[in-house]
Amino acid sequence: SRAVLKFSQYTGANAMAGRWMPGTLTNQITTKYLEPRLLIVTDPRTDSQALKEASYANIPVLALCDTDSPLENVDIAIPANNKGKESIALLYWLLAREVQYLRGTLNRATGWEVMVDSFFWRDPEELMQKDEEAEVQEQWTAPKAEDWSAQQAGGDNWEAVGAGANASWDAPAGGGGDDWSAPAAAAATGEAGGNNW
Repeated sequence: SRAVLKFSQYTGANAMAGRWMPGTLTNQITTKYLEPRLLIVTDPRTDSQALKEASYANIPVLALCDTDSPLENVDIAIPANNKGKESIALLYWLLAREVQYLRGTLNRATGWEVMVDSFFWRDPEELMQKDEEAEVQEQWTAPKAEDWSAQQAGGDNWEAVGAGANASWDAPAGGGGDDWSAPAAAAATGEAGGNNW
């Protein structure tokens, strides 16, 4: 995961993210044979093979343990949520910062300039989907730009728009010529061949 790789980048540790190759700590013939001084495990349940090999080689184990994690072959258990991506990233960020403090490369009085967000792993498809959702949301919430150029062509001459400056506001609207009351009046008098239901 990205948190493990970032932790190894800032502390100088060797990262073994992904599948654990059996025999890494016990079989000296393999090309991936390692002799670490400390083994840090994210989940003791899924990394049980690494814990078993560390116990054979007398390597101390530091594990991020949830309430359901087995504690056999674990020397130091850090109680934490080891199921969520953000939780794991935060824990590895805290461990990396503490290693920097203990080595003396970082002063406790000053903050660490590395943000926790850099330890998070983000799915590129998830990021693209969030961007598309933001664009759709922005499209629906943003006020539409009005076209003022059509009004500027006429200037501020409001008299030219209506029937003139002397027109009454109570007068009927011009244009159309449709008499909406005519069908109702025709139906009431029985004229114009209307259907009498």
